Amino acid sequence: MTIGAAQGHRPAGRRTPVRRLARAAIVVAVALVVVTGAVFGLRAGQAKLVYHPSRAPLPPVAQVLPGAEAVTLTTEDGLDLTSWILPPTTRGPAPARDQAVLLAHGNGGSLAGRAALAAELADRGFTVALVGYRGYAGNPGTPSEHGLVLDALAVQRELAARGFPADRTIYLGESIGTGVVSGLAERVPPAGLVLRSPFTSLADVGRTVVPLPRSAIRFILDRNVYPIAQQVAAHDVPVTVISGTADEVVPHAQSVEVAAAARHLVEHVVVDGARHNDGLWLGPVVADAVVRLADMRLAGEAVAPAS
Repeated sequence: MTIGAAQGHRPAGRRTPVRRLARAAIVVAVALVVVTGAVFGLRAGQAKLVYHPSRAPLPPVAQVLPGAEAVTLTTEDGLDLTSWILPPTTRGPAPARDQAVLLAHGNGGSLAGRAALAAELADRGFTVALVGYRGYAGNPGTPSEHGLVLDALAVQRELAARGFPADRTIYLGESIGTGVVSGLAERVPPAGLVLRSPFTSLADVGRTVVPLPRSAIRFILDRNVYPIAQQVAAHDVPVTVISGTADEVVPHAQSVEVAAAARHLVEHVVVDGARHNDGLWLGPVVADAVVRLADMRLAGEAVAPAS
């Protein structure tokens, strides 16, 4: 007897629901493996994602910043790092102040790129200390949030040894340096904080670049959190925020949030149309804001907000 299509037989080319589900499960599993591997890979290489140091050794300080001194300072975890210290300019328009500025630059370049800003501050009578980061411009080590705070702490202690304790020092940070000085302020509160282009947290910045959930970004950046908004809300240190409305790296809205979070906001200086790396940040806009905050601390009174 010939049977054309036996009961239970499926014609060729037709897939059962079980087979379709199995194939879908395999695709999902492979995708999860790929995504998980990528996330762990990014986490392992987070220092390369966050920091972009100049690998070239620093030039002689006298060539870049006449009158400054290159100092080698040892961090709490045993690294010997080069930083620069510039005394007040004797021929500048302002007399020498009994105040210092600790300057922490952003995630790229080196101290040499901040020579112009240091000179502006020295012309206004400040002693200026530029923090040399680990892993930058010939310094040993690998940068991380905790490590950079230790680097800044070594510079703060050097300033204190030279007669500028924290209560006579303004911490000035730019971009990722705002997270460095905010972290330092948790350990050693300064006379004031000046934050140029601060972000609420590094994960918040990361979400504007990588379309991943916040939890995934925080997992990837576990050694580089920089919770700036949370930090400035937790203490009474006077804070000045400076930001540009056209910042393409740190969304201006995040700088606004940091200003709103600060428990003691002195002023929020907003520069319309300014981008993240514009040359104006190395001149009077920032230097004069530091002067206003320093003068307020000397006078013991607030200054009017600027915009």
